[in-house]
Amino acid sequence: MTDLDQLRTDLLGSIQAATGLDAIEALRVHALGKQGAVTGLLKTLGGMSPEERQETGPRIHALREAVTEALSARKFSLERLAMDARLASETLDMTLPVDAIAPGSVHPVSQVMDELAEIFADLGFAVATGPEIEDDWHNFTALNIPETHPARAMHDTFYLAGEHETPMVLRTHTSPVQIRAMKAAGGNQPVRIIAPGRTYRSDSDATHTPMFHQVEGLVIDKGITLGHLKWTLETFLKAFFERDDIVLRLRPSYFPFTEPSAEVDVGFSVVNGKRVIGGSEGWMEVLGSGMVHRKVIEAGGYDPNEWQGFAFGCGIDRLAMLKYGMDDLRAFFDGDMRWLRHYGFSALDVPTLSGGVGA
Repeated sequence: MTDLDQLRTDLLGSIQAATGLDAIEALRVHALGKQGAVTGLLKTLGGMSPEERQETGPRIHALREAVTEALSARKFSLERLAMDARLASETLDMTLPVDAIAPGSVHPVSQVMDELAEIFADLGFAVATGPEIEDDWHNFTALNIPETHPARAMHDTFYLAGEHETPMVLRTHTSPVQIRAMKAAGGNQPVRIIAPGRTYRSDSDATHTPMFHQVEGLVIDKGITLGHLKWTLETFLKAFFERDDIVLRLRPSYFPFTEPSAEVDVGFSVVNGKRVIGGSEGWMEVLGSGMVHRKVIEAGGYDPNEWQGFAFGCGIDRLAMLKYGMDDLRAFFDGDMRWLRHYGFSALDVPTLSGGVGA
């Protein structure tokens, strides 16, 4: 009993005198570890007689509980002291300026999409969307590009593997949205939409990427003529490039979904050695257009003898390059933060016609 009392006094005294958390851990191992003093006493209980165990057992268990409580209390006390010392040494000067937070940027493609939506909304167009994984009928056949049509060679198409009722592709243009919009209209009411979005073709160089962005426009109504098409494109380009000296030239061309079809050139001027949209020193192709083919009108559920329409399309990335002076299409998708900081837009630069779509 005298040895137990002395051990209790020594252990509790050492715990109380400990000045650091490392010392507390060492005392815990010394007393309660596998080879600890208290653990050793607990192991001797099995060899005692019932009378000895009844007398000595409670004393040993009480010693273990006392040491455990003392270790816990001293550890808590030392942790509090350490925290108080840290708080006393660490100060925060509330008068110092906060660290600058790096602002995010709106990607030029997203900005131009917003500009297009603003311009065409003012002209009465709605924005329509559709799936990027399309079936063969919407992507080709309904647009007057049947399986044997030579125009399919114009599209480097990504076909999806697997068993499908009809071949599935990554859409090669946003024209399938035009078919879906006509179908949704039921074949008996006007349609006036633009369809911006991602498209996919197996092509890659300085002016082509496997994924790029297109915007297409569609008007279906009665009495629509090429004059409506030319006025719409001229009004759009003047608003987008924010210049009144926009001059257009329509050249005969071929697209399977329009007849007649026309490539649209816009005049440009040379300023400080660079081509600038506006004027008529030269011509630059910017988009394709035409009167909607009667087979496409039929595929959309309309009677081509009563309804006519026009359609147009261009690359959104190309529009951004022409307006904001970018020279390599691939840079749009490199994820280079330096490029984005230079060409990106503030989130507060919301395009408006009143403030300028390129504000």
